Amino acid sequence: MKKIILGILALILIIAAILIFKTLSLSSKQVDPEPLATMKFPEMAFLNLSKAVQFKTISFSEEAIPDSTAFNGFHQFLEESFPLLHQNLTLEKINDYSLLYTWKGSDPSKKPIILLSHQDVVPVDLPTLDNWEAGPFEGIITDSHIIGRGTMDDKSSLMALMESVEMLLQESFAPKQTIYLAFGHDEELGGEHGAKAIAAHLKEKGIHAAMALDEGGFLAKNMVPDFDKTVAMVNLAEKGYVSFNLIVETTGGHSSAPPEDNTLGMLAQAIVDLENNQLPYKMVKPIDYQFEYMGAEMPFFKKLAFANPWLFKGPVLKALNAHTTTAPTIIEGGVKDNVIPTVGKATVNFRILPGETIESVRQHIQKTIGDEIKVETTGFATNPSPVSSIDSEAFKNLEKIIRSVFPEAVVVPGLIGGGTDARYFYDISDDVYRFYPIRIGPDSMTRFHGIDEKIRKDNYKEMIIFTYNLIKRFN
Repeated sequence: MKKIILGILALILIIAAILIFKTLSLSSKQVDPEPLATMKFPEMAFLNLSKAVQFKTISFSEEAIPDSTAFNGFHQFLEESFPLLHQNLTLEKINDYSLLYTWKGSDPSKKPIILLSHQDVVPVDLPTLDNWEAGPFEGIITDSHIIGRGTMDDKSSLMALMESVEMLLQESFAPKQTIYLAFGHDEELGGEHGAKAIAAHLKEKGIHAAMALDEGGFLAKNMVPDFDKTVAMVNLAEKGYVSFNLIVETTGGHSSAPPEDNTLGMLAQAIVDLENNQLPYKMVKPIDYQFEYMGAEMPFFKKLAFANPWLFKGPVLKALNAHTTTAPTIIEGGVKDNVIPTVGKATVNFRILPGETIESVRQHIQKTIGDEIKVETTGFATNPSPVSSIDSEAFKNLEKIIRSVFPEAVVVPGLIGGGTDARYFYDISDDVYRFYPIRIGPDSMTRFHGIDEKIRKDNYKEMIIFTYNLIKRFN
């Protein structure tokens, strides 16, 4: 008995030693900041963003035709507001409304970079208008904010890029590597006619870039419990996206004599079964990078969990949402309260973790709910994107710029659950990243696609400083 107790104590000591050793070995991955180039902030920047918001470049649905008046008006506004850019860069319109600017570099041996944004915005839910500080398309400027749909998603990054290029041209700056500005017009619908067509156009021309950079990463504050540092999340990949319709077909009947297999009952049970049997949390790239980069900046006991995922990964993976998510979003069926419907349909949306696919999700659904219910894909669908490198020169340049503009921030490579236009540029870029420095916190996260969208003026100024220095560093 004594030997058993001593053996258990020895095992505990060994595990404790391993835990402490790995925790102490997890060192900071943050690079040192560098001095920034001086720049004169453009006087018209706030007013220009305000005007950009006033163009109702709304993506309503895949079937809706883009509002030519809004989009063409926005294009005319850009031409008038940034004359040097339009004199010195070549502009191509793709599918009438998407914009591709080419800033020719002086050194053809250098691979180009592609800087992405999108022109379109989501609609505003009319019953929420009274909850906005100002009208969503008025572009009101207050002492602290610019208010309106698109200030966060995504006209702020588009306008910051335009302001930066215009400033650099005023300074007679000439890039060594070619720079493409790619602004799709239907990102909010999946980018089928915008970013996807731009990428195909560049591929047809034989263009292959060192890096493509898009939205989808942020400066996050107070988004990680008990971690008070600002996290600069540079997302290397995005989850896949697919929705499936679950369709139940029966003979229906009268509600006074319900059958054992009731149409809506079967549908409800299928939804419950899917929610109760979700796909597992997994440690995959780039989730493992989050453990390394974020864990190194944590207080000791939190750091211990991040440094030893072999023992503690379960709760951390759950906190990082590192699995394929399951979200029932639409349910249809029934025409009268005393008639059992013959058809019931539910739509369930999945955001697919790297390593899984649309087909593997379909198989999971069918295995979970059985063969009596039809399973059909609906709408836009895409598999998870590849995962970009953290060892490339492009990532190191991006990392250095972020740390130089935001020295208080901790750069963390990550994975985004939402979709971006960036997914289309892996074929024509060595690496694809997602980051523009919009500051978010628990109070502002809901403003994306939500009520009272607005950006702080000082944050928009930071975005211009970032894009200006980004272009300079890469050249």
